[in-house]
Amino acid sequence: MPKTIVMYCLMRAFTLLGVYVLFGCMGEGAVQADTPVGKANQVSIEHYPVSPIGNAPGASPQTRALALSLGAGINFGNMLDAPTEGAWGLKVEDEFIALVGNKGFSRHVRLPVRWSNHASTDAAAVIDPEFFKRVDSVVDRLLAGGSTVVLNMHHYRQLDGDPLDATDLSVDPSVVRVRFLAMWDQIAQRYAGKDDRLIFELYNEPHGIQESTWNDLLSRAVRVIRKSNPQRALVVGPTLWNSASALEKLVLPPDPNLILTVHHYEPFNFTHQGADWVQPTKPLGVDCCDANQAALMTSLLDTAVKQAARLGYPIFVGEFGAYSLAPEAARIRYLRLMREAMADRGMPWYYWELAAGFGVYDPAKHEFRTNIKQALFQP
Repeated sequence: MPKTIVMYCLMRAFTLLGVYVLFGCMGEGAVQADTPVGKANQVSIEHYPVSPIGNAPGASPQTRALALSLGAGINFGNMLDAPTEGAWGLKVEDEFIALVGNKGFSRHVRLPVRWSNHASTDAAAVIDPEFFKRVDSVVDRLLAGGSTVVLNMHHYRQLDGDPLDATDLSVDPSVVRVRFLAMWDQIAQRYAGKDDRLIFELYNEPHGIQESTWNDLLSRAVRVIRKSNPQRALVVGPTLWNSASALEKLVLPPDPNLILTVHHYEPFNFTHQGADWVQPTKPLGVDCCDANQAALMTSLLDTAVKQAARLGYPIFVGEFGAYSLAPEAARIRYLRLMREAMADRGMPWYYWELAAGFGVYDPAKHEFRTNIKQALFQP
């Protein structure tokens, strides 16, 4: 063959190989291996079909048993959910992992992860291999120590239409929802062989522009995950930041391995007083918990229980907590009331969070905040 033809063939082979390496690991349902890189952004949401149509059957006995095995848990917040790990002052340290599991104060960990800031900005959303390895190491150590792990997708700002954090990646609006599904395709395939104590949570606190689209997106995501994880428990929550009041609008696909979640930060002017990420900032000095506040707290839990029974699935509280600028005595009253109210209703829970502004553990002193820990985890 003439040298020019040989060189052309070699160049063509290497080009195709590069495309395969970039996209081939993502499997059926993601951007196909023969899709040119330049056309990745042309992949539409319809590339990921919705789940089969049908009435949600309610949870299987196995999923109900798993949900009931969950207990008093903790969020590893402000770590892997920051724009980059460490950007918010915390990393997943060995010290923190040693606090949980069979020898720790809790065997239930919710692990928030900001995948969207560690993936390519096109529709393929190829997750950075080094970041994947970092998440692998955390998940593996938590599972090895005896913890159940709820692994989620957290703070994909554009998905909700929120302003980006300073170092967030900005992507073309046309690929925002497609990226969500492409990332879940990769995550699900990567962890398909893990113990069933690893639970996937589709998304943290959908809100904003997702109010009218979340049911559709979760249906597509469940179908994507089910290709590689046909029976793994999946956690789904409603819009309005996972508010119990939005459960009535949640439409579930016909899947027996779902667990519901809500978040509960009411009374908000108490739990978030002084928090600088809330605008306008809530004033300091708000007490808790008078009769009206207590009624609000328990009524939302009752709504969650009622709606979960209607839908036929177990439910847990994935986040609740009171910021450190609230009066300490009031924080203790709030935590005890919430703990007792959730126990009365048979609701597992995960406190927000381990070692930052709401934290049960002081990372500077390397010790628990005794009053907080006792209110949550001790008789």
